[in-house]
Amino acid sequence: MITGIDQHSPDNHPRAKEFFLARQPILNSNENLVAYELLFRRASVGPANVVDDLAATASVIAHASELGIVNVIGGALGFFNVDAAVLMCDVVNFLPRDKVVLEILETVEVTPELVARVSELAAQGFTFALDDVTCCNDGLQQLLPLVKIIKIDITGMDEDELTRLASHFRCESKLLLAEKVETIEQFRICMNLGFHYFQGYYFARPVILSGKKLAPSQVVIMQLMSLIASDADTTEVELGIKKDASLALTLLRLANSPGVGTTQRIDSLGQALTVLGRRQLQRWLQIMLYADNKSGHFTSPLLQLASTRGKLLELITEKLRPDNRAMADTAFTVGIMSLMDTLFGQPMDEILAQVSVVDDVSDALLYRKGFYGDLLKLAEYIERIEQTGALLIPTLRKLELSIEDLYALQLSAFEWSNNLSAA
Repeated sequence: MITGIDQHSPDNHPRAKEFFLARQPILNSNENLVAYELLFRRASVGPANVVDDLAATASVIAHASELGIVNVIGGALGFFNVDAAVLMCDVVNFLPRDKVVLEILETVEVTPELVARVSELAAQGFTFALDDVTCCNDGLQQLLPLVKIIKIDITGMDEDELTRLASHFRCESKLLLAEKVETIEQFRICMNLGFHYFQGYYFARPVILSGKKLAPSQVVIMQLMSLIASDADTTEVELGIKKDASLALTLLRLANSPGVGTTQRIDSLGQALTVLGRRQLQRWLQIMLYADNKSGHFTSPLLQLASTRGKLLELITEKLRPDNRAMADTAFTVGIMSLMDTLFGQPMDEILAQVSVVDDVSDALLYRKGFYGDLLKLAEYIERIEQTGALLIPTLRKLELSIEDLYALQLSAFEWSNNLSAA
């Protein structure tokens, strides 16, 4: 959610009272996260309208330090929608030019003044993209030498038309970004047409594969999670960890990291388990499930999404139930586990048969029921704000959570997830 400027505030600082923020992942051809598009939407019950919200975008850009843009996007790039009014004023200079892409909307009228301004900003080092390109009109041709990225909304576009557009802009040496990619099939079509980047939630949709088996490390982690849930003794947990050497090494590194807060050198798994404790170990295992099985790195967009969900649900629960640490831990688990059907290619009910969870967790994951189910729906509505933005306000009211609080908690969850991947 973006901040609106409160003219009645004595210090005139922006306040998160009118707008929501969503960040939509942009992946490269290796399906690694490379950027986020930051979407700012009015906190109204009606459908979100990007054009009406450009004034909101300008307000956020003008107060980039308050927003903490680097905290939102981490090491990725940030895409911002801009119109002529935003481009022609000085607010864009508040943005770190090496960290952002200015996305010119298809509704912008191309004038000589606009072309001159884009040329000036490009010379200063800003990168430009053209949004929702469907043809090659005169206005686009004037801007084409100044832009690096062409965004094509593939919704409703047939393959012949998509092929024609992709071929034309590849010949112009432009980077192609397919947006609204919602299925694996759409991703593969765009890949074959030479697209470089992909925006959409195809990577988070569960594709159930009959007979798919978990990676050996995932099997070990699931077994360990079950041991912890059943309150097994430390010796049994330690033996379980020793089944996978990479897990054991990662646990030792984690126990010796500065964030754990111990000055003593940890040399054994027994010591590591004691220092970390069951709660921290459980979280580490849940996160490790999403690590790239081939490289062992936390580059997966699914990890980013799951870890952000988990942390946001935890932080909201801490805010709403400050005296119940156990509920916050459960909320984190719900967020992390909510994408395991996608991760494993198995139905959620089959996954829950392998991991012992309480009824509140299974009700949230299977049916979006109860307190945790409402939290999970809220996170999902934010992620898909263009389609589900109208459901945000009713859900916030049900949870008795303010827009201001949600905004602050989102920023904390984004920063935590970014730090997790960078660590």
